Amino acid sequence: MLKLPSHARYPYSPVFERAKYEWPGKKQLAFYIGLNVEHFAFMSGKGADPHNRGGAPQTQRNYAWRDYGLRVGIWHVFDVLEELKLPATILLNSMVCELYPQVIDRLKMRGDDICAHGRTNAENLAGVWEHDEARMIADATKVIADAFGAAPRGWMGPGAAETPVTPDLLVEAGYDHSLGWPLDDQPVWMKTRSGPLLSVPYPMELNDIGATVHRDHTGREFADMIVDQFEEMLVRSEAAPLVMSVSLHPYICGQPYRMRPLRKALAHCINHMQKERVWFTRACDIAEFCKLLPEHIIPKVS
Repeated sequence: MLKLPSHARYPYSPVFERAKYEWPGKKQLAFYIGLNVEHFAFMSGKGADPHNRGGAPQTQRNYAWRDYGLRVGIWHVFDVLEELKLPATILLNSMVCELYPQVIDRLKMRGDDICAHGRTNAENLAGVWEHDEARMIADATKVIADAFGAAPRGWMGPGAAETPVTPDLLVEAGYDHSLGWPLDDQPVWMKTRSGPLLSVPYPMELNDIGATVHRDHTGREFADMIVDQFEEMLVRSEAAPLVMSVSLHPYICGQPYRMRPLRKALAHCINHMQKERVWFTRACDIAEFCKLLPEHIIPKVS
């Protein structure tokens, strides 16, 4: 029989065969914003833009375009989130803690969920040696813990990249959930050599960098994607509890012409006639809730 490389992190499980449960308050759809707050190297390392999709070579132009995100874009995003009273999960490069104190102050004031996102998106973990990856995870964890007074519990690597042992290293570093595996619309327990790690759904598709930089969607098309996803997942969540996440990057969604349709799309979700069925939350709250469920509801891999 032909065998291909696999991972043994989780078994196949069709969604219709799983145990049914409800989110807090008898909600059926969990909704969270994943806001990527990132720092990049100048004319070095990783990072694409609409004119340089492969990200190489780096130029002052694509550096400056991404730098717009923390100088201008993120403040627009904060305003919209606060106007709509939306919490967020912040996928945070640890170098942001060292270089952008005003951003960190605003995050502390908001009380957002801080999910570690490596040291910088100018590097990723793909292909690094295990001991180097462990050091990179430890570095990012310590800087974020020092800045916020508590170590992050959730992780997604820069560029969502991992090595074959990343889940193992995350559990060994004290993490209990990951946003790096877009395999499902429900949380799934993954097996590691040191204990279980919860995979919380995070979107590869409903992601402004993929939509606008790689697939040429307009801001209005991306907003329509949010609305269509929300409407369809509300229907689907009648049969099973689901998670909907929207991935945002301040240097993309923070452009003013994209902010207007984004605001309308998010307001549509919040003001929906069936909003009582929706839990507007954060990834860490989803993870905490799942950890307290009876073990047969979301089975752990032995």
